[in-house]
Formats: sequence, C-alpha cells, structure tokens
Amino acid sequence: METQKFYYDNSIVRAFLYATVTFGIIGFLLGLAAALMLFYPELPEFLFGTDDTTIQSLRSGNIQGLIHTQGAMGFGRIRMLHTSAVIFAFVCNSFFCGAYYSMQRLLKTRMYSDTLSWIHFWTWQLMILSVVVTFLMGINTSKEYAEHEWPIDILITISWVIFGINMFGTILKRRVRHLYVAIWFYIGTWIAVAMLHIFNNLEIPLSFTSWKSYSVYAGVKDALVQWWYGHNAVAFVLTTPVLGLMYYFLPKAANRPVFSYKLSVIHFWSLIFVYLWAGPHHLQYTSLPGWAQALGTGFSIMLIAPSWGGMLNGLLTLRGAWDKVRENPILKFFVVAVTCYGMATFEGPLLATKSLNKIGHYTDWVIGHVHLGALGWNGFMAFGVIYYLVPSLWRTELWSKKLANMHFWLGTLGIIFYAVPMYIAGFTQGLMWKQFNPDGTLVYKNWLDTVTAILPYFKMRFIGGLLYLSGAILMVVNVWKTIRAGSFQKNVPAEAPALKASGFARKQGEGVHLWLERTPLYLSILAFIAIAIGGIVEIIPTLIIQNNVPEIAAVKPYSPLELEGRDLYIREGCNACHSQMIRPFRDEVIRFDGKNGQYSKAGEFVYDRPFLWGSKRTGPDLQREGQRNPDSWHFKHMYNPRITSAGSIMPRFPWLITNKLNRSQMTDKLKLMKNSFNIPYTKAQIDSADQWADHQAAAITGRIFSEAGDLKKQIQDEKKLKGKAFIPLEQREIIAMIAYLQRLGTDIKTTDVKTASAN
Repeated sequence: METQKFYYDNSIVRAFLYATVTFGIIGFLLGLAAALMLFYPELPEFLFGTDDTTIQSLRSGNIQGLIHTQGAMGFGRIRMLHTSAVIFAFVCNSFFCGAYYSMQRLLKTRMYSDTLSWIHFWTWQLMILSVVVTFLMGINTSKEYAEHEWPIDILITISWVIFGINMFGTILKRRVRHLYVAIWFYIGTWIAVAMLHIFNNLEIPLSFTSWKSYSVYAGVKDALVQWWYGHNAVAFVLTTPVLGLMYYFLPKAANRPVFSYKLSVIHFWSLIFVYLWAGPHHLQYTSLPGWAQALGTGFSIMLIAPSWGGMLNGLLTLRGAWDKVRENPILKFFVVAVTCYGMATFEGPLLATKSLNKIGHYTDWVIGHVHLGALGWNGFMAFGVIYYLVPSLWRTELWSKKLANMHFWLGTLGIIFYAVPMYIAGFTQGLMWKQFNPDGTLVYKNWLDTVTAILPYFKMRFIGGLLYLSGAILMVVNVWKTIRAGSFQKNVPAEAPALKASGFARKQGEGVHLWLERTPLYLSILAFIAIAIGGIVEIIPTLIIQNNVPEIAAVKPYSPLELEGRDLYIREGCNACHSQMIRPFRDEVIRFDGKNGQYSKAGEFVYDRPFLWGSKRTGPDLQREGQRNPDSWHFKHMYNPRITSAGSIMPRFPWLITNKLNRSQMTDKLKLMKNSFNIPYTKAQIDSADQWADHQAAAITGRIFSEAGDLKKQIQDEKKLKGKAFIPLEQREIIAMIAYLQRLGTDIKTTDVKTASAN
C-alpha cells in the first residue's frame, strides 16, 4: 500500500493558542472589573475622576472626569464586553486552536488550505477587536450573547463559513476511512452555530452607512428566537466543540482509549437532538405561550441523560489511570472540567423546572450556574489543552509542573469562591422577594433591602475571580518559560497510507453508524435534521400563528422621542440589570405594579425591537416604571443614583445630562418602522416627528423645572456661563431617556386589558 508523506501545520495552531491566552486574560480582567462594580459602583470615578463642573471648566467647555468617558466604563458595556470576550475570544479561540491541531492528526492530513486557515484566523481576531471598539462606544443590539451589530454579524458569518470550507475540505482529503467522535462534534458545532447565528441575527439596518439596526422579530417572537439562540449558544459554542476537544485530548493525555464507543454514539446524537428544544426554559412564567414553555421544560429534563452520558464517558476513560491524575496537572484540569460539566448540566435542567425557576430566575443563582460551566468546564478544558499543546508544539517539557499545579488549585478555589456565594445570594434574593407580612404587604418592599443583603456575597465572588485570574497569570508565566526553553516546529513531517475510494453505498454487514462515519455528507445531513427539528417545531408556529401573540388595542407605538430614549437605554446596557417582565406571581404584581396588579401580557411587546425582558434583576423590574416617579427624580437618579436611593449600586450616567441628543436619524427610524415592520405610524406623524419630539421634550423639561427648583437654577447658571455653547435641557439625551422610562407600562395602566381580534 502506497504511503504518502505530508506535513502538519503547527503555525495556525500556535496563532490561535496565543490568541486564546491573550484574550483569556483580558476576558477575566473585564469580569473582575464588572464584579467589583457590583459592590463598588464608584470604580469608574476612582479611575477617571469625579465630574469637574467648576466655573472655570464650564466656561472653557473642558469638562473632565466621568463625563469625559462617555460611558465607556459603564457597567452595562463592560458586562457585555466581558461575556463576548470570554465566549467569542477565549473559548472560540481555544476551540479553533484544539480543532486545527486535532483535525490534522485525526484525519492524517494537513488542513485543506493554509490560506483559508489564516483568513479564518485574522477575520476572527478582527471581529473581536471590532466588538471591543463598538461595545465601548455603546454600539450594540442588547441581545444576550449576540450584542454585535449587523456589520460584525456579517463578519462572523464570513469567518465561520471560511472555517467550515476549510474543515469540510480537510475531511474530504483525509487518509482515514472513519471519522473519530471528536470530528462528529466539530461538524455538529459548525452546522448548529451557522443556523443559530443567521436566524437570530436577522435584522434590518437603518442604513448601510449606519451601525444601527432593528430585529425583524418583535416582543415575544424576538424573545423566543433569542433564547433559542442564547441557550444553544451555550450548547454549540460552549459545550459541543469543547466535548470534541475532550474526546481527543483527554484520552491522549491519559494514554487510554475512550471508555465506550457506543456511549459516544448515543451521547452525540441525543445531545444535538435534545438541546435545540430546551431554549424556552429561559422564559418560564413569561408571556411566551404555555405550550412552548412546557416543551422547554420537558426537553431540558431529558438533557440530563446525554449530558451525563458524556461526562461518564470522559471520567471512565481514566479507569486504570487515576494514578496519573495525581501526577499530571493536565489530567487534573480535565477531571475537574468534566466534573463541572456534569454538575452544570444537572443543575440547568433543575432550574428549568417551574418549581425552582420561579425562585431562581432573575437571581444570582443563574450567574453562579453559568460561571460553574464557564470557569470550570470551558476554562479548565482550555487550560488543559494549552498545557498539553505548548510542550508538544515547542518539543520540550512543561517548564514547571509545580506552577501548573498551583494554577490548578488557585483556579479550583476561585470557582468555589465564585459559585457558592452566588448560589447563596440567589437563594437569598429569590426568597426575600417573595416574603409577605401577615397583613399581605411585602416584608422587603424596598428593593435595596434585597440588594444590600447580598453585598457580602458579591465581595466573596470578587475574591473568587481574583484567585482564578491569579492562576491564569501563573499559566502565562509557565507557558512563556516553556516556549523560551523549546524549539517550535512549524511543519511536522508525517506519513500515512492513501485512502482508497469506498463509495457511498452501505456494505454488507456494515453497521449504520460505521457507514455514517465514512460518509461525512450523510452524517452532516442527518446532524442538520437532528439539530433543526426542535427549532422548527417551536419557532415556526410562534412566528406564523397570530393567536400566539394576541394584540392589545390600548398598546400604541413609541413616540419619536421615546424611541430615541429606548435606543439610549440599549446603548448603555441597562437591560443587564433591569428586567421588563412581570411574571404572574403575587409578589411581583404587588411590587412592580402596585394597585393595578397587572402581570406582563404578550401583546404589550409588539412594538419592542428588540425585546428587553432581561435575564437578571440587580435593579427592580421596569415594565410598569412609567409615572411611578417624577421626571426630576429620574433626572437626579441617572446623574447619581445614590442621591435618590441611598445605598444603590447602580452606576452613574452623567454624560446623559450633558450630551445633546442626536436626532439626525429620528425620522428615518420611524420610516423604517412603518415601511419594514408595518408599525402604524401615519404619514403626518412621520413628517412632524421633530415637532412631536419638541413638544414632548418641552413638557418633560417644564415638569422637571416645576418639581425641582434646584435643577432649574443649575441649568440657568450653566446657560449664563456657557453662552452660545449652552445646550437647552430639552435637547439633551436625559430627556429622551426620561420619555422612554415614563412611557413603560402606561398603556396597560390606563385601560382594561382587552385583546383585539386577531385577523
């Protein structure tokens, strides 16, 4: 049999490894900053100084301090930058690093195209840098794990397609007949992410020269599609690709075969089939149709079986090799990673049950759950892969096993100090929110009572993050020292027999799955069907059957100024801390809607593009915020929340007070809503958008001045100092923000809820 000589490409693996380590540290630092701001909201002021509003600075227009940052260090922006950095920059780069290394060796061939490999690398890193710039500028869509605006979505698509072409091209030129289990997971990942990314990010740009876009879905429909994406981003970005890495690197590090081939088959097919049905469990007790919620719960519980099958397959691979775990730090990381995977995938289905969801949802319990997976499963798998690859690529021994073990223990303690306090905080929040006095009033009516009760756990979480980051820094030192001691080999010589064509027909006596493993086309088609069916069953009926989202006659579109305020709310990432979804619980309707006692209805959100239901309540729900507080209260609250709410951990937004509202696209926004989404604005309303906004802004300004004489005097003094450079209060961003906040829920408050006939 002819033996062919070829070379493995290690240079692309090295590039992704460097990116993994770099962005890992950046992502952890951002997470630490966000954790610190949750009990020390003055962090941005400590870094950039308090607002300099002295007479001299007002005269010169040279206002420094927090205003000068324009919100770049705001919690909402840092939080979304942290999640995106960890998911897309750290985890995805670690997957690409491990995949490019393992694919070549499993398929006994060099990657299909070196050029495509490098185009993939640079387009992905360009995407990450674009995310950093745009998020810090406040350019985002607010959608969880998909906050990127439309040009970046297109760049992600291009990069992902290039990776797919390279991967499938490599599979076609392979020198092995059957595909190993890791490759199945890589294929499933590519198919699912392509589908999820495209359908969730269908949006219409305001113009092709603008970064602003609006989702093609609205309200309940947008929520369902987003959490179909959001849950399965966890499944097919943070789980299945990492499982592929587990199936390659764990047996390699242990020098043992995978425990069970049959269990691998069951694990793969059941996991990719069941996962896509489970997204609605993020929307329990919301305005989502009940049948979709029930499906989400049922399939979430079913997820325990395939998930634990994979966990057991990984751990039992170490049978007879547990003595190596004691000595090998790589295996230590893998063992804890797989264990955390099992714990997180058991806890997730439990949180999907309605009994626990009504306590845990919107609390820090969910944050602890997510980070058990992110820090333990994703982080530790990535660390193990890095420690495996660096000595292999540079042909040397790891510089210090002792340092790697120190990293392991610091990381493990970090996970414990992070997750456990968040669980306790979550339980505390969920139970405090629901406590009633004998007379039927809430025990903890003031929201800040529940916030201050969990501040000690926020501080413990910060310590956990600090420990985790410290371990990662030790890894950087270890990797750098190992690289300096070694010698990198860019092209690794290899040889293997040529693969003879075998045709697509199934051979006599050949098992079905063995046949699929040698026919990647059929395996990919079946994987696509298994992945797509859950989304089709849940999403299509919700999108096309009008009765699933009944209209409410009283609910009207936003005014131009309110629409601008909503976009500012999204820009600042306010939905990171505030929900807009009152669930049908006694405590929630009393707390958030007082005497009216109205929980959220599906028809309330028909004009919300995107939906803003949120996933965590650091602050209270805002769905009925309109008219609860005076306009001047909102003004002072946005300038400094601790003026109106002593002990608040909400960040300050002083730039909203000073910035002039950019109305240049306001009329275009209304036209887009009318022409693309059939929102019932009349031609007269669109033509008079500026006058409409002027009238509403003047009314808000008038109320602020009548309610707060101190604010009126402050603005008058500023006008005298600035002269022609003075921006009238009614033209500033804060007025648009107040207009939006004061609108929330008022349509429902002013009328009985009557559904219009669904035509």
